[in-house]
Amino acid sequence: MDKKRALVTGSSRGIGKAIAVALAKDGYHVLVHCAGNLAKAEETKATIEQNGGTAEIFKADLCNTAETAALAERMGDIDILVLNASLQYREKWEDISLDRCAQQLNCNFVSSLLLIQAAVPHMKACKSGRIITIGSVQEAKPHPDMLVYSASKAAQTNMVRSLSLQLAPFGITVNNVAPGVIYTDRNIKALADPAYAEKVTNSIPVGYYGKPEDCAGIVRLLCSDAGRYITGQSIFVDGGKSVQ
Repeated sequence: MDKKRALVTGSSRGIGKAIAVALAKDGYHVLVHCAGNLAKAEETKATIEQNGGTAEIFKADLCNTAETAALAERMGDIDILVLNASLQYREKWEDISLDRCAQQLNCNFVSSLLLIQAAVPHMKACKSGRIITIGSVQEAKPHPDMLVYSASKAAQTNMVRSLSLQLAPFGITVNNVAPGVIYTDRNIKALADPAYAEKVTNSIPVGYYGKPEDCAGIVRLLCSDAGRYITGQSIFVDGGKSVQ
């Protein structure tokens, strides 16, 4: 039998890579996506293949709606859609430009909508499917210097809630996973400052940063038969930060 197919956006590194590798171990043929760093995408693909899995690479800048539409057309029928790619700029709200606002909204929200629209017809035909967005603890605890990012993630989660009700009759579950402080290359520079790192660590009840694999575990559950009764949820993987 042909393997079921999973697209994980932003899977050349960090959380996306961990999810792609985990789903490949669960038997899915993984579509590895990158915005431009093909070398990193090749590393993800090689890791998957070293573990006995199969993968292929798709390149598209999800800030660009035309490239997103092209990816939606090229990806073909998929059974799992994990929307992990995102863009964030750290800047004071007074300094946000229209261009940077549009880039973040396109990548973090519009691209998710376009890819869901493309993926759902096949899932409906199969009476089965899993759609998972990767949000952020900023949905509950917005960073003052990332207004557009936190707002776009909240919008994405509201879309999850709406679509979960509309797609449930077709056997499709739709959920959001909201990471907290995860030690990825996106955060390495900021956390290299000892004073800032101490402040961040003190804001996490468990007292330490998460790893990308901490997010991959809940995604595996949601994609499995064990997660078939979970839909419309935003699940925080944040060491308790969202409730403090």
